[in-house]
Amino acid sequence: MSETTPPRIVIVGAGPAGIRAAAMLVEAGLHPVVIDEGQRAGGQIYRRPPAGFARTAKQLYGSEAAKASALHQLFDRLAEERRLTHCAGSSVIAVQKGRLHVLGEGGVQVIFHDRLILATGASDRVAPVPGWQNAGVYSLGAAQIALKAQGVALGRRIVLIGSGPLLTLVGAQLVKAGADVAAVLDTSPWHQQMRGLWQLAARPLVALRGLALRARLGGRYHAGVTLERIEADEKGVTAMRWRDASGWEHCTPCDMIGMGWHLRAETHLSDLAGCAFTYDEQWRQWLPKTDQMGRAGNGTYLAGDGARLLGADAAEIAGRLAAAACLADLGFPAPSTAADLRELARFERFALGMACAFPWPAAMMRALPDDAVVCRCENVTAGDVRESVDFGSGEANRVKSLSRVGMGRCQGRYCQLAAVELIAAQTGCTPATVGRLRGQAPVRPAPVGALLRDG
Repeated sequence: MSETTPPRIVIVGAGPAGIRAAAMLVEAGLHPVVIDEGQRAGGQIYRRPPAGFARTAKQLYGSEAAKASALHQLFDRLAEERRLTHCAGSSVIAVQKGRLHVLGEGGVQVIFHDRLILATGASDRVAPVPGWQNAGVYSLGAAQIALKAQGVALGRRIVLIGSGPLLTLVGAQLVKAGADVAAVLDTSPWHQQMRGLWQLAARPLVALRGLALRARLGGRYHAGVTLERIEADEKGVTAMRWRDASGWEHCTPCDMIGMGWHLRAETHLSDLAGCAFTYDEQWRQWLPKTDQMGRAGNGTYLAGDGARLLGADAAEIAGRLAAAACLADLGFPAPSTAADLRELARFERFALGMACAFPWPAAMMRALPDDAVVCRCENVTAGDVRESVDFGSGEANRVKSLSRVGMGRCQGRYCQLAAVELIAAQTGCTPATVGRLRGQAPVRPAPVGALLRDG
């Protein structure tokens, strides 16, 4: 690269990781392009409502209000000063060598790059429950987005199910906003949650805030539950049937259910970018391989929850590290990263404790009845998946081609992990042996006309 031609660096994602990466590149005198699906920077965790929204940052983000506001102001200032290019409301739907296909209001455009920083974040990790295909069932993230962005609850009487910090956080936020939350049902029993305490002590204030949120829920919160089924009529959800830790049956009337078991890394773009993957036994999902700085090879760098599920604070650190690695690889002076690496190790200890305390319910997946829907997009049942395994093989993509699991609009984001557990149980092997569903472009639904114009 000549001295007169600055490197073209593209960042995908304007959450905590993407914002910090962009800021460091700007400080080095570079002009990055930041592509984000949101209209305003902040990501999912610090999602901003439309202009004129009445609720304050404190009401929206609670104890994280100062961090959220600082990130918003930093990015807005850099954009207003034209020290970076912000492609808002745009989705990267395909990655090829040196170029991205980006879907925006004007259709699909091609953006070239010399270096690519993927800060794609994470989305809800959901587990199929019999009846979850009915109207009125949402992810926890969807319920939180509706509350933050529009100030509304998605139901008049709400039940939340799953496990992990987002479960109690969304429950407490809905209660504080005045919503009728009938029950918060956690599949992780108390004794399991206690196993993660040692590692959770790596961030004691965060752990204490989690306990405070749970206390706010009071008798609504139940640990160690068994989820039986979601009942519904032609209008949608009517009740949640479940068993408590003692085995007693309950039927809780409701018209909305929010579900989620922590998070899953958003890895479709890193897959298309050629990154290598490894199966993480602790998180029970496939994650891209990087070095400590976020290098994934071929001029690609990963930062935030799209690489390692460590949360918003760690994402800021990872964004700085990825930018520092990018600068060093391009021959630019890079700041010292020793302190950030030490801090990131502390976040990793905490995350391991979280994964231990609130595990993915693999046994629940393997015990799904044959008529339970696994893939909502294509209406594929657990029986369909098992039959495809028996007819074909125990490899994930072979089962996909036979059953259509993971072929719908979500591209396997919501069904892949459960399908892999079913395949593993049917073949008597491990999820790591089953493999993962390969990413395919477009990674988001796109109009055919836009793709044709892209050529």
